[in-house]
Amino acid sequence: MDDGKYPILAREGWWHMMLATSAAVAVHYFAGPAWALPFWIALVFIVQFFRDPPRRIPDAPGAVICPADGKVIALGEVEDPYLKRPAQRVSVFMNVFNVHSNRSPVAGIVKQAWYSKGRFINASFDKSSLDNERNALWIRTDAGQDIVVVQVAGLMARRILCYVQSGGRMARGERYGFIRFGSRVDVYLPRDAHFEVTLGDSVKGGADVIARFAPTAQEK
Repeated sequence: MDDGKYPILAREGWWHMMLATSAAVAVHYFAGPAWALPFWIALVFIVQFFRDPPRRIPDAPGAVICPADGKVIALGEVEDPYLKRPAQRVSVFMNVFNVHSNRSPVAGIVKQAWYSKGRFINASFDKSSLDNERNALWIRTDAGQDIVVVQVAGLMARRILCYVQSGGRMARGERYGFIRFGSRVDVYLPRDAHFEVTLGDSVKGGADVIARFAPTAQEK
């Protein structure tokens, strides 16, 4: 499945880009190119940060799709702090050069959403999963698997955007949120899920498969 019908620049960046462009043009016109150079550099940074390229969504049964671009920094069994169960967790860290659009790892119904205020420590630290500002979604697939995907703010992140609420339905790979300026996304899976990535892997949101459900629990 291809989600190419979407602006190449995330809507969250339109205002920032217009403001930066206006400032760069004004300084360039009134003060000259040398003074305007930092403003043009800022514009380039804004465009690359808010870029949101289309992705080809894998259509394999039982596949769990990566929710964000970045690097796999945590992988293993943990206690799911939201559903209070043993779970498998995959954590993806996004630096300022990664695409920051977030995507649903599975298709299903949003059963519940949690927003928690918190700190803004480095998102690569494991304790940031529970200490930092975050937004979590509990998604139940049509096959009955329960997945929790958590947007976690980072050292520079100061705003988590989420566009779905309890009761909403999401398609696999659908864009559902955005985190500004460095962060992480945690995915809590049932214990019978099998990882398809390893620590240190570079992954792409909406394009790479990070886990699969056991054959007996695959999506129909």
